[in-house]
Amino acid sequence: MTGLKSILDEAARQGLISPEAGGRLLPFLTERGVAVVEPQPAAADGPAWSDTETPRFVRGFHDVLITIGVVVALAGLWGLSALYAVLPAIIVLSEILVRRQRLALPAVSLTIALFCWTCLLMSRFFPPWTPTATSFGAEATQFVAGFPIILGAYYARYRVPLSLALCIMSVLAFVLTLLLRVVQWASGNPAFFLDHPAVLALVALICAVGLFALALYFDLGDRLRRTTRSDIAFWLHLGAAPALLYSTVSLLSFGADIRIVDVANMSSRTPVVVATVAALMLLGLIIDRRAFVTSGLLSLGVAIFGVFRQGSATVDTYIFTTLIIVGAVVLIIGTGWMPLRRLVLRTLPPAIANRLPPG
Repeated sequence: MTGLKSILDEAARQGLISPEAGGRLLPFLTERGVAVVEPQPAAADGPAWSDTETPRFVRGFHDVLITIGVVVALAGLWGLSALYAVLPAIIVLSEILVRRQRLALPAVSLTIALFCWTCLLMSRFFPPWTPTATSFGAEATQFVAGFPIILGAYYARYRVPLSLALCIMSVLAFVLTLLLRVVQWASGNPAFFLDHPAVLALVALICAVGLFALALYFDLGDRLRRTTRSDIAFWLHLGAAPALLYSTVSLLSFGADIRIVDVANMSSRTPVVVATVAALMLLGLIIDRRAFVTSGLLSLGVAIFGVFRQGSATVDTYIFTTLIIVGAVVLIIGTGWMPLRRLVLRTLPPAIANRLPPG
């Protein structure tokens, strides 16, 4: 009975069930003869741990079916009613599917729906665009300010890892807009970032490094990835990787053009993009996060596309050649992830390797 109680307590701590439900389940299960079988110790030569990056999106096809219903119903409601009528529907569905039934994939879809709803709501009052692409006015800061409040309240109620990750990212976006406005105000030049694009890239890189540090904080706090800290870290890494990529490439290109996905100018930046993606892939291997690899594949493909575009190849040739190269990179890294990671971990000092997920 003690083992069963500890399991229910752990489930309550992870937000899978409420403490009250755990207290009612304990006598219900014990009366029916449910017992906990202690696992046998692993063999001395057997692996004590396997691949870890398994974010808990889906726990069964039931989640998929419910998520389809949520998406279709909200899409229909969004098209027929006013914007303010969508929020009560999101809250009601969250109470039923997230707080009571603890369904993983519907929780993700409802969080994304809330994020989109917040984006549309804030854009009605504070349009984030400005007359010039490099002038940052109060509207951008006010637009971002609503996201941490709404997403933070949603996380406090429903404990969805994605909502906390989006809340953290929106806080950093708010800080970024504030920094840009302060630098622009101190310079006395509304077009300061147009004249000094490298400064813009540097400020963006600082915020991207801060986001990566927060993701690493959650990751290192759960190196075996058994709690929701790992799920929060997954989403933060998913946002930190492209932020690091775009800001680093812009800075190393001397801020020449903040639009990284620009095929016309990509050929001159191809070495920078390839080197940055390679560094992110190595970093992803070290911390055992494939998000760093996948986030750079799009930019890597665009860079390779730009190289072939400057040659004499036809459109079909360099499109399909790009697909072959990127696909080969994915297959090589995907199939050899664990051996490559063990090789990388052996080169690290033991003090660092012992704090990372096992290889």
